[in-house]
Amino acid sequence: MTITQAKTITDQDLFGPYLFARGADAETAKLAALVVADEDVEIPELRAHGSDVIAPVKLANLFGRTYWRFDFDLPANTTSSYSFGTETYDVCTDLSKDLRIGFVSCNGQEDGDLDRPLEDRNALWTDLGREHAKQPFSLLLHGGDQIYADGVWECHPDIIKWDKAGRRERMATAFSDVMRDAVLKFYLDHYLAIYGQPQIGHMLARVPSLMMWDDHDIFDGWGSHKKWFQGTAVAKGMFDCAREAFCLMQLCCAPGDLPDMVLDRDGKSLAWRTDFPGVSIIAPDLRSERTPNAVMGEHGWRDLPQCLESVPDGNRILLMSSVPVIGPRLSLVEMMMHLLPKAQKYEDDLRDQWQSRWHRREWCRFLELIEAIANEHDHEITLLSGEIHVATRGTFETRGKTIHQLVASGISHTAPPKAFARGLGLLAWIGDNPLPDRPTKLKPLPERKGTYCAARNYLTLLRSDTNWHAKWHLEDIGWTPDLRV
Repeated sequence: MTITQAKTITDQDLFGPYLFARGADAETAKLAALVVADEDVEIPELRAHGSDVIAPVKLANLFGRTYWRFDFDLPANTTSSYSFGTETYDVCTDLSKDLRIGFVSCNGQEDGDLDRPLEDRNALWTDLGREHAKQPFSLLLHGGDQIYADGVWECHPDIIKWDKAGRRERMATAFSDVMRDAVLKFYLDHYLAIYGQPQIGHMLARVPSLMMWDDHDIFDGWGSHKKWFQGTAVAKGMFDCAREAFCLMQLCCAPGDLPDMVLDRDGKSLAWRTDFPGVSIIAPDLRSERTPNAVMGEHGWRDLPQCLESVPDGNRILLMSSVPVIGPRLSLVEMMMHLLPKAQKYEDDLRDQWQSRWHRREWCRFLELIEAIANEHDHEITLLSGEIHVATRGTFETRGKTIHQLVASGISHTAPPKAFARGLGLLAWIGDNPLPDRPTKLKPLPERKGTYCAARNYLTLLRSDTNWHAKWHLEDIGWTPDLRV
């Protein structure tokens, strides 16, 4: 199939469908499809597997566009389909036997993201589409930074002025309705500009997605900035706008009507769990309650242990942590930063990580929880992460099992210099074992030498019978050998 060039955000009046997973059993896959249309546009009919027309639910009406959701089921087989208007989309909904899952993260970059030629920006999305045509994916997991929304700081003169003001003025400034409209419109337009790119939209229409946000879906470093900054009315207002856009565009729901998969029904944390035959996918929310001294927060820690303990017996757990659970020893870098004042502007980047000295107790608590679920409840657990713009893997040796961590980042973010990867590798070589006698260790990808690979990449997971394997596709390098996990 030829993927044609999409119209720009300014002249496109219909976006979607974008498909989202809602769980499955051996007979049925539950799905939701998001369609966004100009108010005066009559949306086409959606039919599920040749059945009657599915009635849409209106999620929101914002800035001249209406956000619609279609809820429907498809039978669990490899030849299911749905139609939207004149086009039919095949969907692989058989998740009970052999299974193929894709994992992507960091779909953008901080500067000039939308200025790049789409053929270059989305080269790995194009490759992912070719892979889907060869052997279909049943699920596509998005591990964070689905958009890079840092341009929000330039969306309105009042936001620009606030960003340049001193601390006292920023703390005294209210988040006006004008600011709110400009910020929310920016987020929504940016999602549509990304999802509307043909290489991305091609996959989003055909493979059910599951998504969890990270900081760039809000703005760089959200949650790791100074407390006074995050406590300002403007920063909190911007977060609320990002959350509303996240609900619409990543959870496919109205902000006040969360899907059943979300653990906290009050929505203070947007962590979720979705069950499929033989596998449960769980994504803690590491941003909604984040502060400089906490990663998950009260509601996240209340819900995650209960969620993990209630996973169906025998299910493998794919645990998506947007920032890697296993990482290099960052305390040395943080100590050096206090000696180099000009380097302190990068402090929020380090505080983003579980391995920051500010989060060490919480990191240990997280590792102990994973260990307990793996051993006491006898679940195989695989950790999936992105965020760091390189590919790597790691292991956590618990008292009974080896837990694998797989890091794929980013699918469109420009690869960092090789010197950056070597520097991280040096920190990884020094090591950091927070739990006595249960070492965490970073390792090279299969048949690679360095601990970190500085190339754009994505990850695939394959279940064959009861065996699971992972492999990375590395830009300009190719596929790694299979890794048994």
